[in-house]
Amino acid sequence: MSHTVSAEERPPTDQPELRRVMGPRLLLLFIVGDILGTGVYALTGQIAAEVGGAAWVPFLVAFGVALLTACSYLELVTKYPQAAGAALYAHKAFGIHFVTFLVGFTVMSSGITSASTASQAFASNLIEGFKLDWGKSGILLIALAFMALVATINFRGVGESVKANVVLTLIELTGLLIIIFIGFYAFTGGDADFSQVTAFETSEDKNVFVAITTATSLAFFAMVGFEDSVNMAEETRDPSRIFPKVMFTGLTITGIVYVLVSITVVALVPIGELADSDTPLLLAVEAGAPDLPINRLYPFIAMIAVANSALINMLMASRLLYGMGKQAVLPPIFSEVHRGRRTPWVSILFTTALAFGLISYVSNTSEDSIATLGGTTALLLLSVFTVVNIAVLILRRDSVDHDHFHAPTALPVVGAFACAYLVTPLSGRDGTIYLVAALLLAIGIVLWVITYFTNKALGTRRTENDPSDLT
Repeated sequence: MSHTVSAEERPPTDQPELRRVMGPRLLLLFIVGDILGTGVYALTGQIAAEVGGAAWVPFLVAFGVALLTACSYLELVTKYPQAAGAALYAHKAFGIHFVTFLVGFTVMSSGITSASTASQAFASNLIEGFKLDWGKSGILLIALAFMALVATINFRGVGESVKANVVLTLIELTGLLIIIFIGFYAFTGGDADFSQVTAFETSEDKNVFVAITTATSLAFFAMVGFEDSVNMAEETRDPSRIFPKVMFTGLTITGIVYVLVSITVVALVPIGELADSDTPLLLAVEAGAPDLPINRLYPFIAMIAVANSALINMLMASRLLYGMGKQAVLPPIFSEVHRGRRTPWVSILFTTALAFGLISYVSNTSEDSIATLGGTTALLLLSVFTVVNIAVLILRRDSVDHDHFHAPTALPVVGAFACAYLVTPLSGRDGTIYLVAALLLAIGIVLWVITYFTNKALGTRRTENDPSDLT
């Protein structure tokens, strides 16, 4: 196994350390804000289409799988408190540069598919908010225009402040709490049918188990985001101590909110209407409180929630691609920085082009583009989570000189099997999802092969000593 240069072993540089500004409260808001977003706003209807009124069950199962994987992330981030996430853990465990690259590129691809999902959800809510009848082509044009706007903001440079994150998180959470309060309001007025929440209605000829795993594969998209918090390790005060408690608290809060939201939605809206809608939460608002002015405001709350998700994910994707170009594991042109804006303009253009291609391709080939793109995001991240759960077991032989979280061995074992199962076709995923994921990874592998042989021919030495440089 090749040796990874640790933070202590690296030669000293003039670069200062990142400022440790994140305490427990700010870290909790970061985790909750990163998890909340597009998934529950856009995919609740598709999840209900798979299992009927018991749409809360896939969210609960997804929460369980996320909790298992979070334990592995907690052991690794408290053991190696560096800002590199899954790529760092894979490199330390396997020591194979191609595996490290593949994990990094998969994470990058998941950012693009997640942002593409958000752009479709943004377009659908805008259509509903302004009561436009533009059809599928109109949604496509708005989604592409929105992605171009995200690229423009990305190019200009975005300084994310804690205050901005707090405000956006509160807006996202408020949108979901509105649904829950409307559910209580409708219940007291006798307008909600909560008997529906125990009714399993599987689609096509699927048995209950396959229907639940298919729906869980979609619901898991709503739970992702907790893994991003490990990239804040170097900006968190005493991460080995506060990360476990805050991570578990953040996951529990979002899990409870999702279950309550899904119960409310299926109690207020017939399953058939949910299955055909890209704005399921808006339907619940209209059904539960038809006379309240929140009906006109809610689409714009949803737009803010998914817009924030898109921007964060495209920022992550472009910077990760920039890091891979800088390390010469992908063409060095991706490390080009605009002299005026000081942003990685080539990487921004490339990731935006990929998003354009994804949105256009899926819109023309899939009956439900949001479910396909969201399902692809979950597939890519579940693959990464499988690797992380295995890595934590391999790295048990690597001791460190400080206390850290230690997950019971059974948890990463069960987590690895659960994530791996949800990756396979046995989970009931649509074949288009695998095709989209394969196309993205094929692009990355082709670029990697070209770069590898170019470097070899020119005698260029790669700088990939530490995967933390990828982020």
